[in-house]
Order: sequence, then structure tokens, then C-alpha cells
Amino acid sequence: MLVGRREERLRALATELGSERVSFVAVDLLDEHAPERIREHVLAQNGRLELLVNNAGAAWRARFADGGWENVKRTMEINFDAQVRLTEALLPLLREAAPSAIVNVSSTAGRVARAGSGAYSASKFALAGWSDALWAEERPHGVHVGLVLPGFIATEGFPQSELTAKPWTRWAVSTPERAAEAIYDAGVRRSPERYVPRPYGFAAALRVLAPGLVRRVLGGGSASVLTTTTGPDRAAHSNGSSPGH
Repeated sequence: MLVGRREERLRALATELGSERVSFVAVDLLDEHAPERIREHVLAQNGRLELLVNNAGAAWRARFADGGWENVKRTMEINFDAQVRLTEALLPLLREAAPSAIVNVSSTAGRVARAGSGAYSASKFALAGWSDALWAEERPHGVHVGLVLPGFIATEGFPQSELTAKPWTRWAVSTPERAAEAIYDAGVRRSPERYVPRPYGFAAALRVLAPGLVRRVLGGGSASVLTTTTGPDRAAHSNGSSPGH
């Protein structure tokens, strides 16, 4: 089952995958009744849910002095609150279908934060921490909780154009296909967590082993190349909105 905001895109993807076996729900996860609508759709199909992938997310780049609490709030709503609300609604079905799995897609930014993306990192740190706790809580019920932490992945919402435009940073950008493989590992193969690509795990380990060094590196001017423009950023700029509004 596919879930997203744009019905035409969902319908086209469902047709490509085989509409006889793939259904979809067009809904904004920020809507108050979204979790209930999705749960009802699952029950109407066959009532069995063996895998939930929480992959909704967005980012608006802004330093805290500019974006303030409002930017943190809207980022947390989609990157953390929406995942928690949907999981709460579907958890009874996952328990009934056990052995089953939940895959939460966090980010390498959920282990290592950079200037200009604090709100995004806060939401992904929260998702990673909650995933660890949820795994311990749901393990006795047969529900595995896996965590995927992508680095730079070129997608519509995160085009990474600043990185792909330069030959010396292009290597840092991975593909949606690699992320899909990691989600499969974390869900079906029940891996505890996966970085995409795998070497990004070294950055997270270094953050624990040498936090001062990581701060100096990411606080330098050269680290600014790692803060890229997102899809929501471009939409806000085209509408003439400021980062905090």
C-alpha cells in the first residue's frame, strides 16, 4: 500500500507496480484524521500489515536565529510527529501479523548535525532515539524496528544539486535505489540499522569518539558546501516566504 499527498503520482506508481496487488491512499499525514484513514484502508484490503515504512519527511534550511521555533515546529510535525501518530494507529495490526517490522527512515543528520539544518537534525535525532526505544518495547510482541540513516540521496525533495554539480562532491551523493535496498535490509532482513551509503556510519562513530574534532570540522567554512537547498526551500523562495514562515 502506498501513501502520499499527490493522487496522480500514487495512481501512476500503483499502475506501474501492478494495480491488482498495490493500492494507495492519497492523504496528507499532517491531517488530523490521516492515521485513521490509512488504518481503515488496510482493514478494507485484507486487514493484515507485516511491514510499515515511515519515510515521510521535509526540510527547510534556516539557522535558529532566523527560522526560530516555528521552523523547528513544522519540521518536527512531518518528520517525527506524523510517524509516531501513524505507528500508533497501525501498531495493533503489526502485532497481530507478527513477525512483522517497522522501518523508520531517519538520516545521517540524525547522528551528526550541521549549521543551518538544526531543525531537521532535531527531528531525525528524535526519530532515531524513539526507534531504539520502540525496538526494545515491541521485540517481545514480535515487531522488529529497523532504522535507516541515509546521507545525501538525490530525490525530488532533496535534489542535492549543489553537490552533484561539482565533481569533487558528486561522489557523496547516493541513489534512491540504494536507500530502498537499505529499507529492505532493515525491514525484511531485520537489520537493526543501515547507513546509506555504509561509510557514512564512520561519521556517526567519529561524533561519539571525537566530538570536538567533528565540531571543528563542521564549524569551518568549508562545511557550508554540505548544506544543500531542499525542495521546500525552493518552493518557499518562489513564493517569497522567509525561512521562518
